Amino acid sequence: MNQVLVSAPSNIALIKYMGKIEGTGNKPTNASLSYTLENLRTFVRLTEIEGNQDQWKPLVREDLEKIELSEKGQQRFIKHLQSLKSKWGVTQSFLIESANNFPSDCGLASSASSFAALTLAASEMFQRIHPQPWGDDKKVLSELSRQGSGSSCRSLYSPWALWKEEYAQPMNLPITHMHHMVVVVEASKKEVSSSEAHKLVTTSPRFHGRPERAELRLADLSQALQFNDWHMARQIVWDEFIDMHRLFETSQPAFSYMTDASKAVLEDCQKFWNRWQDGPLVTMDAGANVHMLFRYDQKKTFEEYREHFKKNFKILAFEGVKENVH
Repeated sequence: MNQVLVSAPSNIALIKYMGKIEGTGNKPTNASLSYTLENLRTFVRLTEIEGNQDQWKPLVREDLEKIELSEKGQQRFIKHLQSLKSKWGVTQSFLIESANNFPSDCGLASSASSFAALTLAASEMFQRIHPQPWGDDKKVLSELSRQGSGSSCRSLYSPWALWKEEYAQPMNLPITHMHHMVVVVEASKKEVSSSEAHKLVTTSPRFHGRPERAELRLADLSQALQFNDWHMARQIVWDEFIDMHRLFETSQPAFSYMTDASKAVLEDCQKFWNRWQDGPLVTMDAGANVHMLFRYDQKKTFEEYREHFKKNFKILAFEGVKENVH
């Protein structure tokens, strides 16, 4: 049986991808910078099957979340696979099985990890069947993955990825092995999909000048991280996600992912920062949940935040790990 099983991580953008150039296969209106979340992963198993029709079904494993895709969601996966088959010149049919080790469709970037995993699985499978000289080139794979889900192109690199236009590339920054925590305010499927949000934000009066604001923050954040200016990095990251959520709230029609519980978590983060003048980088994606990234030396702070928030919320918390630490 011709079969491959791969996984790919999610990522959290600190400078956001929100707004795309129509008809370009998810090309963004501004560059984005993300940190790879190695512990939040999608697993994709690709199996060659008889017949002339590709199929999707859930990957069932005890360690993975049960997933059910709508017909539209299944077709989006299958369409991406068929696009990749055409690129490689492969005509065989395949069964796609996928699942995450974290909740999907709630603002944790499951589409990023899902389409990155599918692209990597297809590459491994198709290189066996009809190898191409570019078939394992990460830049090419990043560009191909982007066409399925824009943010997925960043999930091919770790720990930092910079995405400009067609593909992402690794970014060399000195801050690595960060501890990551998500306060899961809302785990149910969000009412406005990220794809719909990309369209709606362009109707906001605040979208005028948005690409320029994001590019300026990208330059400032890159410099802050390069020189370990954590205070500056934290403020830029905070301003950026607030900017994105204001786009949502001023779109036509207006919508919001941020709940009262989200706001309560953010208020606590601000209080802790004011008290200690230190803490995590805090951000939110297109969802209600709150991400926090702690420096490797902030393990005690990470544990304090985890203990505080787990009293009222489900927490996904992962310690950064350095190899060969003695």
